[in-house]
This record gives sequence, structure tokens and C-alpha cells, in this order.
Amino acid sequence: MGSDMNETERQKIVIKLSGSVFNFNTQSVVLKEYADLFMSLNEKVQLIIITGGGKIARHYIELARALNGDEATLDTLGIDVSRINARLLLTAIGRLGYPQIPKSLDEVSMALEFNKIVVVGGLHPGQSTNATSALISEKIGANTFINATDVSGIYDKDPAVNSDAKMFTELSVGKCMELLGQKNSQAGTYELMDLVALKVIQRSRIRTIVMNSDINSLKDIILKGSNFGTRITF
Repeated sequence: MGSDMNETERQKIVIKLSGSVFNFNTQSVVLKEYADLFMSLNEKVQLIIITGGGKIARHYIELARALNGDEATLDTLGIDVSRINARLLLTAIGRLGYPQIPKSLDEVSMALEFNKIVVVGGLHPGQSTNATSALISEKIGANTFINATDVSGIYDKDPAVNSDAKMFTELSVGKCMELLGQKNSQAGTYELMDLVALKVIQRSRIRTIVMNSDINSLKDIILKGSNFGTRITF
């Protein structure tokens, strides 16, 4: 992904930014650092950033579940929070960002016509922001989908509780489905990738990388093609 591309040749990069970036104790300086990164990349690549809901979304979802809310309502709460996170990031990006938060795939496509950074939250109940990111990647013909998470990549088992967990540098989409696709589909419980996201990645052969949301690593993988995280293969 070289830096000599002109405006019409910019590659489309979809970044799912982990909801862990947007927590109760998140400082404005952190969001400013991400905004500065995205703004610095804007002349080189067309960025579409999807923000997760994180712990704040899960907090609201669990409150609503305790109040006997149905799963569709709980999903909608998660979407609402992810859109607030998107608005926060967009506020930090300022004039280089598309001024609205798209609420459908068609709105995302239209937003790209303005050659600005597009920031999106969730779109539809029943879909994780990972699935939303994969669908957006498919819709716009993205060159790369980066799932920027709070872990370094996809492991053979949970690294938080298994010190001997090994990270895959490459993993077939079929194996991803075995490892990640059988998770709980309740609102607020989506993991690194869910089955909908993986099926979209598979059917459109979307170049996908799961990696840590470290700012310098994101910059290097986009500008230099550095190797970080786990690449999903076909």
C-alpha cells in the first residue's frame, strides 16, 4: 500500500475499531491519537471505520436483559452505543470526516463519494459490528478489512486464561469457523469474529487481518504492509 497513490487510486481500507477503545475510563487523548492516525492516512487510503460498543454497550445490554428486554431491543441498545462511539471518534477527526454516521450499507456507499473518512457504528439488530464491517467491506469492494481488537490475533485457545496459547499468523476461514463460529449469538456476547462475518469474508474472499488495535501497528500494516496479527486465508 504505497504512498504514491493519487486521489482516484486510494485503496479502500475497512477498520473495525474495538469497543475496548471506548470504555468508561477512556481519555480524550486516546481518541485524539486514533483520530490523528486516521487523518494522517486520509490522503493515502480511503478509510471506513466501524466502532464497536465495548463495555458500555454490554453494561446497557445487561441492564435491559435484567429488565426482561427482548434480544432485538438489546441489539438496538448496542447499536445505539456503537453510534455514540462513532460520533465521539468523528468529533475528534473533525473536518476530514464525513459529517454523518451512516445507518445503512447504501448510506456508507454514498458517503464514500465525498472522499472523507467515514465512521460507522452498528447497522442492524442481529448483526455484530464484526459482521457489519465484513458486509461493508463486501459492499464497497474494500481492498482490506482490518479487525483491530484488544488481542494480538486469533489464538488456538483463549490467551487470557491459557499461558501456552499460540497465535496463528495465518488461518483458513474454515478453521476460523471451527474456532470462532460457534460462539453465543446473544446481544453483547460477540467474539473476535462471528459466523455471519466469516461467511461474508468467505463468499467474497475479503482480505482480512485480525490484529491488536495498537496505533503504530495499524499505521505500519496500512502503509508498509507489515506483518501483524492473523491473516485469514481461503
